[in-house]
Amino acid sequence: MKVILVVDDDATNLRTLGELLRPEYRVRLASSGEDALRIAGSDPRPDLILLDVMMPVMDGYEVLRRLQADEATRTIPVVFVTALHDEDSEQRGFELGAADFIHKPIRAAVALSRIRAQIDARTARESLRRKAQHMARVAEQGAEQLENTRQQLLQSEKMASIGQLSAGIAHEINNPVGFVASNLAALGRYLDDLFSIIDACAAESGAPAEQRLAEVRGLMQRLEYDYLKEDVLDLLAESKEGVERVRQIVADMKGFSHAGASGWQWADLHGGLDSTLNIARSTFKHHCTLVKRYGELPQIHCIPSQLNQVFMNLVVNAAQAIEGSGEITVTTGRVGDDSVQVSIADTGKGISPEGLRRLFEPFYTTKPVGEGTGLGLTLSREIVQRHRGQIEVNSELGKGTVFTLTLPIDPVLDIDADTEPPAAAV
Repeated sequence: MKVILVVDDDATNLRTLGELLRPEYRVRLASSGEDALRIAGSDPRPDLILLDVMMPVMDGYEVLRRLQADEATRTIPVVFVTALHDEDSEQRGFELGAADFIHKPIRAAVALSRIRAQIDARTARESLRRKAQHMARVAEQGAEQLENTRQQLLQSEKMASIGQLSAGIAHEINNPVGFVASNLAALGRYLDDLFSIIDACAAESGAPAEQRLAEVRGLMQRLEYDYLKEDVLDLLAESKEGVERVRQIVADMKGFSHAGASGWQWADLHGGLDSTLNIARSTFKHHCTLVKRYGELPQIHCIPSQLNQVFMNLVVNAAQAIEGSGEITVTTGRVGDDSVQVSIADTGKGISPEGLRRLFEPFYTTKPVGEGTGLGLTLSREIVQRHRGQIEVNSELGKGTVFTLTLPIDPVLDIDADTEPPAAAV
């Protein structure tokens, strides 16, 4: 409960204000300026002081001056309660640091409204102060903490991407799991039939061999042995394919979202693109044709998991930009002797000139609520810059958009900065 200190040399005024405030606040009372300073400096410190102006020995102005001079009480808002109505008195009070004035005779509704406003304002200021202190502490921790925060943000964006795709990924997994389960049920029935045939062959009987052979052949015909033999092989092949599909999706998800895979290494961009397209498949397979135009690429020195995040952002954006049916084209190739290019193009609705200007701003998004964080392209540009690369975008309304990444094969790394390349202009 918020604490309000009421200061007035008139006992009736103290009692009136106390009764007005006690239903909502904890009230402390002081009948003189000296008592007010003592109480304001003790715990619990008041969240607001209602201070009478005209008091003997020490008037309200002097009390406020001393409160302002003390570091411990400087931030406590002071509202003067006075019968004075002249502008000079108010101007003097505001110059000394008063937050507001309440005039006597006190009107309960007006007083409570102004008091609540000051309490809310103090709460907001305290919240901002705490946040500012927190940010100052974070800044003081230096480059290492900044890098940790950036990595956490990047990982959060990765997981947000996975979260947004989770329904589609679940569907991609459930499909093969569903037909594998169905195939296993069929295989169970086929095994029962096969065991029946085997048992008939192994059963001891006094009947002649020709009769037993005829009985077994009759059983095989009734159980459609020839069809069963062929279908068992088809079911096994189909089930193997389904299990491999699930294994590949899980492997791609693990590779995409693994937080620890953040070191620089030589990597195949085509492998990263294929894994990313596999994860994002559910976003485009029903309404987009995927065209891959892969050129000859050497391995490049990079952080593969981070570039995969860039590919994911661009592919998902491309799929979401296409209304109805369309085409997504992924093109790769070498540029000169020391760089490679990856472009992701769509035939979607395009981006307006205003949107292009703001495209890489943090939290800017044209997507509906829940479909984007507004950080994807911001982080993508940062990742490309860390690789000493460039990201360019060309778009035309109604025709589509092309994002082009140009990356050095072996960026010059700053050894003293733990192999992190400096940012390059886009």
